[in-house]
Amino acid sequence: MRILGLDFGSKTVGVAVSDPLMMTAQGVEIVRRKSSGKLRQTLARIDELARQYEAGTIVLGYPKNMNNTEGERCEKTKEFRELLIKRTGCEVVLWDERLTTVAADRIMKETGIRRENRKNYVDEIAAVLILQGYLDYLRNTDVGPNPLAESPQ
Repeated sequence: MRILGLDFGSKTVGVAVSDPLMMTAQGVEIVRRKSSGKLRQTLARIDELARQYEAGTIVLGYPKNMNNTEGERCEKTKEFRELLIKRTGCEVVLWDERLTTVAADRIMKETGIRRENRKNYVDEIAAVLILQGYLDYLRNTDVGPNPLAESPQ
């Protein structure tokens, strides 16, 4: 089994996948849509990727504010989580994604990706960082999945 990592945005979803040993995350692709409400094709593509990589779990970036409050993006992410569960049948874990986009931008800058080209990669790199954070957490604990990463009640 592998784990998929997702960075859910208003018009894109960055996708990453773990290696079979669940040690490292690799970028897969960015799923793009024409408008924020059009999710059917996005969900179909994620379901296809989950099946292709035999993923049983999806880690979905949860965009809390820096002061730990939840805004409108958190509500949209929770709605997307429910749609993912229904479509894929996978467990979907919410994972704090604060600063992943900033880190992704720094990585691209350090690797020489030109500023005008960064938008083509940022969501996929953010998905890798989200998933790698979750994989590192699993490897460094004996308690299994992070109870704090589960869906807020």
